[in-house]
Amino acid sequence: MTTTLANQPYVTLNDGVKIPQFGLGVYVTEPGAETYNAVTWALEAGYRHIDGAEWYENEADCGKAINDFMKNSGVPRSEIFFTTKLMANKTTEWVHESIGISLKKAGLDYADAYLIHGPEGGPEVRAATWKGFCEIKDLGLVRSIGVSNFGVKHLTDLLATNPKYVPSINQVDLHPFMTRDALVAYCQSKGITLEAWAPLVRGERFKHPEIVALAEKYKKSPAQILIRYGLDRGFVVIPKSTKKERIADNANVFDFTLEKADIEKLTSLDEFLITDWEVTTVD
Repeated sequence: MTTTLANQPYVTLNDGVKIPQFGLGVYVTEPGAETYNAVTWALEAGYRHIDGAEWYENEADCGKAINDFMKNSGVPRSEIFFTTKLMANKTTEWVHESIGISLKKAGLDYADAYLIHGPEGGPEVRAATWKGFCEIKDLGLVRSIGVSNFGVKHLTDLLATNPKYVPSINQVDLHPFMTRDALVAYCQSKGITLEAWAPLVRGERFKHPEIVALAEKYKKSPAQILIRYGLDRGFVVIPKSTKKERIADNANVFDFTLEKADIEKLTSLDEFLITDWEVTTVD
């Protein structure tokens, strides 16, 4: 059975592309059946946004699940938003080669968003890489281009080169225990949409007293409270799960919103908690 999430919001990026504000992340999802099943279950549950990456080594499984779902459901490609990411920053030509390989693996004609996965390489390499991103956008291989794990310095350096396009997205670790206030404010001032790649805090704070209290108040799970927090902050959120029931439960967040005071309370819990990869301060 194919469904669409009721009241699922979209965010309009700075290039006019609309991205579903809620999606499935497939980081640390095993290539093969695990990824294929997770993406299929998500799409069947009404998700219309799948966030992948070259680094995850499961682009082929994401693409197969998307193509099979479209064939079986009749849902058009235009209704499914697929993101992938460049693993290594090198040269402008490398970007052209890499997006071609990623699209071939996925069996898709284009990616809806393509992100630089990290800021490594230094300002000149990042600038050359971004030039390639602008070129493949103009070629129609990707609809929107952005970055991931970039700090304020990385974005400032990049924008100082006067690129043809400003990044539409910065995907970083964002949640009540890692609020990145300065980075969020900077991105918002430049029209760059924030996307939270670990909104569930890897499950490390499900038993935090404030999370538990809000779960009881709203009659929701800790995971749903954390997802709703990201949505209410205006972030795009991409929780990861490989369990069918959790994928469905994570999507049950569109029948409530957090009160402003509760959002502020959660934001005050910031402790710069690093749950995985932290490279926003590298040179």
